[in-house]
Amino acid sequence: MMTIFLFIISFLLLLLFVGLAIYLFTARKYQSSTSVAQSYDDWTQDGILEFYWGEHIHLGHYGSPPRRKDFLQSKHDFVHEMIRWGGLDCLPPGTTVLDVGCGIGGSSRILARDYGFKVVGITISPQQVKRAQELTPPHIQARFQVDDALNLSFSDGSFDVVWSVEAGPHMPDKARYAQEMLRVLKPGGILVVADWNQRDDRRKPLNWWERPVMRQLLDQWSHPAFSSIEGFSEQLEATGLVAGKVAVDDWTRETLPAWLDSIWQGIVRPEGLLKFGVVGFIKSLREVPTFLLMRLAFGAGLCRFGMFRAVRANSPGSAAQTVVSEQNDDNLVRS
Repeated sequence: MMTIFLFIISFLLLLLFVGLAIYLFTARKYQSSTSVAQSYDDWTQDGILEFYWGEHIHLGHYGSPPRRKDFLQSKHDFVHEMIRWGGLDCLPPGTTVLDVGCGIGGSSRILARDYGFKVVGITISPQQVKRAQELTPPHIQARFQVDDALNLSFSDGSFDVVWSVEAGPHMPDKARYAQEMLRVLKPGGILVVADWNQRDDRRKPLNWWERPVMRQLLDQWSHPAFSSIEGFSEQLEATGLVAGKVAVDDWTRETLPAWLDSIWQGIVRPEGLLKFGVVGFIKSLREVPTFLLMRLAFGAGLCRFGMFRAVRANSPGSAAQTVVSEQNDDNLVRS
């Protein structure tokens, strides 16, 4: 019995060593938009991420205060919580929505199916577009296309709502990202963004251990940089296209359990080993150090989960003088 136990321990340690080696030598450093697209094409084609994370490639919402929750259900709950937080649940069916960084369309389908919105989802990954189209029934008013968030193909004032979840870290030019999302909003339209953010290092610089951790978080998942909550809200307002102030919130506490839950999925769903084999198992194991570093960073205050809500001004020139209250949001210009 002891021999079998030692064999199992040795085998697990070997797998851990192999996973760490792959992790260290196969970093997906950001090089260009092409490297981001390639990363998401690879994740989509091998199917491992979808198997464990479902149709929502973003964190879950575990309540306030957080409580134990089914991993996949928490992701659905996140979308509904974000809709309520942004005031989108008050908008009528037929509201037009642009989902920036739509992944394989999980949020887009909820917005269209449960709220009756007309949704266009964009991603830089052709494979994600293909998979989103496969997962979307014909009766749901959601369509998908390849597009660049930093150079959107839509004309000014095309949408009632612009929605984006965890796409910002992939954007090398955060100011341009802010400008483009606001540009395609109609006057009075709502921008709602959820993103991974770094602590504002203008106020508290990164220390000796935070710098290498942040470097790994950037390099392993094709991120050029994280903005801070304060910094990105300033960039939104600097466009001159925002009426009043940008509303912000911090959902770090509500989303924090998702990091360890992501690892736990590989343990409680061993059928993944049968489905993807040893190669798939090693690929999954390769992501564990990043999940652990993410949990460390968000738990220690190095990173924060930022929420942003902005209303498009009636005109660029009036943005500085216009103050729009929450009560006036029902007066959105609609299609």
